[in-house]
Amino acid sequence: MSQQFNITILPGDGIGPEVTAQAERVMKVLESKLDLKLKTSELPVGGAAYEATGKPLPDDTLNSAKEADAVLLGAVGGPKWESIDFSLRPERALLGLRSSLGLYANLRPAKVFDALVDASTLKRDVVDGLDLLVVRELTGGIYFGQPRGVETDADGRRRGFNTLVYTEDEIRRIAVIAFDVARKRNKKVCSIDKANVLECTGFWREVVIETHKDYADVELEHMYVDNCAMQLVRNPKQFDVILTTNMFGDILSDEASMLTGSIGMLPSASLGGKNGMYEPIHGSAPDIAGKDWANPLATILSVGMMFKYSLGIEKANTLVENAVEAVLKLGYRTRDIMSEGQTEVGTQAMGDAVVKELESAEC
Repeated sequence: MSQQFNITILPGDGIGPEVTAQAERVMKVLESKLDLKLKTSELPVGGAAYEATGKPLPDDTLNSAKEADAVLLGAVGGPKWESIDFSLRPERALLGLRSSLGLYANLRPAKVFDALVDASTLKRDVVDGLDLLVVRELTGGIYFGQPRGVETDADGRRRGFNTLVYTEDEIRRIAVIAFDVARKRNKKVCSIDKANVLECTGFWREVVIETHKDYADVELEHMYVDNCAMQLVRNPKQFDVILTTNMFGDILSDEASMLTGSIGMLPSASLGGKNGMYEPIHGSAPDIAGKDWANPLATILSVGMMFKYSLGIEKANTLVENAVEAVLKLGYRTRDIMSEGQTEVGTQAMGDAVVKELESAEC
């Protein structure tokens, strides 16, 4: 009897629907190839949901996500909604999903495919063979801390404030994820903080050290975030697993994406609850929406991660990664990773190429 799974698909805004459409095609091929039964539900989120319902995260969307085995998200946001109340902006849907689903761990791999070594802006010897993983805490820190806001004092002066706060439990559980993942890789964790300035991240370091006592087989080092930012462009291959806070992880993983040639190549998995949410780390890119320019590979690779982590079918992830590698070796490139001598294709054509490779692959 075929395995059955419920998948909630949230295309979102900008290029989100375009790249998600290609990812759905990949899902259908895997469904047939691996004798699965996937029931998908597509709902609005972000700006599209705000336009339709007045909320960036409607109840129907959230309930579907809660009931699903996994959630596939495209992208949210855009200048169109920057003037509306902060609580109604598309990005609030992301925070709402992460919080409501208990998705406290964000895994962001930065892997350089052999065919894309020269697409990176760094020298070949710096990035060739790079394969690191950023483990980002996702539901705590300055993005969620209270108090927060903008207020006016008695003299009429305005001030904005956000609170950086972490509990011991929040730090310990994300550290456990990083150490467990490292055990399946090269057994190295680098924990990122700013312990020389921020008391909260000094506490982060203390708890990570305490948690490490249960992982004597994993090497642990600590690095200040500013030094890590420098080392990522100086010697990125020194890293295996990077463990870090919500805000630091947001910034560092975007930096790491450029080591691979384009932010359009990086998938992600958000874990911690009973299901997971999978999405490319790039934004909605409204300036190229509808032009068939967007790179769908990060979203397609996110589908592979979804099968691996939420559906427990690692073979599917391997098939997806191999198909992407094969397409790149054939010279197909979207414009963000285009280089001399290669064949430029659009979003749809890149999806066609990956689907073709998958259909011909042996299981």
